Amino acid sequence: MIEKNTSNEFQNNGVVLLKRIIDQKWIEELRKGVEHNFKNPSKYKCVYEEENNQEIFYDDYCNWQRIKEYRNFIFNSNIAKIAGSLMKSKKVNLFHEHVLIKEKGSKKRTPWHQDQGYYCVQGRDNVSIWIPLDKIDINSSMEFILGSHKWDKIFLPTKFKGYDYDHKDKEFEKIPDIENNRKDYEIISYECELGDAIAFNYATIHAAYGNNSNTRRRAFSVRFTGDDARYIKRKGEMSPPFPNINLKNNEVLDSETFPVLISS
Repeated sequence: MIEKNTSNEFQNNGVVLLKRIIDQKWIEELRKGVEHNFKNPSKYKCVYEEENNQEIFYDDYCNWQRIKEYRNFIFNSNIAKIAGSLMKSKKVNLFHEHVLIKEKGSKKRTPWHQDQGYYCVQGRDNVSIWIPLDKIDINSSMEFILGSHKWDKIFLPTKFKGYDYDHKDKEFEKIPDIENNRKDYEIISYECELGDAIAFNYATIHAAYGNNSNTRRRAFSVRFTGDDARYIKRKGEMSPPFPNINLKNNEVLDSETFPVLISS
C-alpha cells in the first residue's frame, strides 16, 4: 500500500508527495462530486477572490454526507488504508473533506497557516491528503515548511481573507512572518500529475500560490485522524464548527460525524 520509507518521510518531515496513488476512475468520480457541490453549495461555502463579478477562488467543506461521489470515494477507495499506513495507526476516523478551487487567473495566495488550531481535535496521529483534480505546476501548488509539525506549537488560525481569529486560546501563538523571511525556513513545493497527492500533518505549516497556470486548479482534501486523536473544544472560533457535536473534551471522536473507517 504505502512503503515504509514513505511513511517514515511523512512522520519525519510532516509532508510527503504520493505518486500515482489515485486511480483515474476516482479522479472522475471526485470531479463529478465537485461539480455537483458547487451547483448546490453548503452554508459553509466561502469566496476569497473575485474578478469581473466572477468567483475565482472559493471553497466548501463537510459535504460528504450529502454528496454521493465524495462518500463513495472516502468509503470505497483505498484512501483510508493509505491514511492509516502514513499515520501508522490501527484505527482511522474520517475527520472531514474540503474542496478548494482556484480558477485560471486567481492571484491570491493562501496565507501561511497551520490547520491544527482551527480544529476540534488534538493528537499527533492525523493526516490531510490533498488530491489535485487537475495537473498542478510547481508555481501553482502548495508550499510546506519541512519539520514544522515537530515545533510543538499551536499557531493562531488565519482567515484566508487576511485577518486572524480571536485570540482566546492562551496556548496559541501568532504565526511568524514566513513570507518575508523565507530564507530562514526549509520550504518545499511539489509538481503534481493527475493521480498524485500530497499528504501532510495538521501541525505542518503550509501555504499555496495563486493559480499561475492556464487551467483551473481543483483540489479535494480529505482529512483523517488516528489512534491518539481526541476531541477538544477550543475557546475561540473553530473551523469547521461542527455545531451538532456532543463530544466532551478528551473523548475519542467515534461518532456519526467522525465515522471509524478502519479498526484493527
